[in-house]
Amino acid sequence: MKFTHELVEKNIGIMMVLIILTISVGGLVEIVPLFNQKSTTEPVAGLEPYNPLQLTGRDIYVREGCYNCHSQMIRPFRAETERYGAYSVAGEFVYDRPFQWGSKRTGPDLHRVGGRYSDEWHRVHMNNPRDVVPESIMPAYPWLEETVLNPEKIIPKLRALRLLGDPYTDEQIEQAPAMLEGKSELDAIIAYLQILGTAGGGVQ
Repeated sequence: MKFTHELVEKNIGIMMVLIILTISVGGLVEIVPLFNQKSTTEPVAGLEPYNPLQLTGRDIYVREGCYNCHSQMIRPFRAETERYGAYSVAGEFVYDRPFQWGSKRTGPDLHRVGGRYSDEWHRVHMNNPRDVVPESIMPAYPWLEETVLNPEKIIPKLRALRLLGDPYTDEQIEQAPAMLEGKSELDAIIAYLQILGTAGGGVQ
């Protein structure tokens, strides 16, 4: 049987195999080189792994679906950098699994939000967003303040991240529960928000 264009068009099985092969090769050519680039695999200056409270806050951020409305990707365009600050670079997210880049913008990008507002502002905003941003359509999250963290859950999480390459020491893992003692989920998510975009990276 001669392999012709007509044969491919008439045989859906062959066409599917060729499409999958083409996409696979194209994907490998695009993705594999990134694993060997320092800009995508090494942290930017000043970037540290999340401390236990920040890491817990990040998990709550993901759990509550905040990424559905807020991207953490600031693009390298003038309008973007003027509004949000320096654009995002891969080296700022080497400890993020999964990273929170995306294109959804029901709410503003949050990558450069760290240090922009006080803890109290965030506390009020999470309990009732319209108290600080009257036009906000964000729902309130009052249960975060009422939910106390379970300190023991952080130890296996840090051990798993160390297996993936995060440089947590035995001492840091052992002391981690103490940082979560008496803290609420709201304390944790505020700690996470306050660290976003504070490490070096990007170009102003």
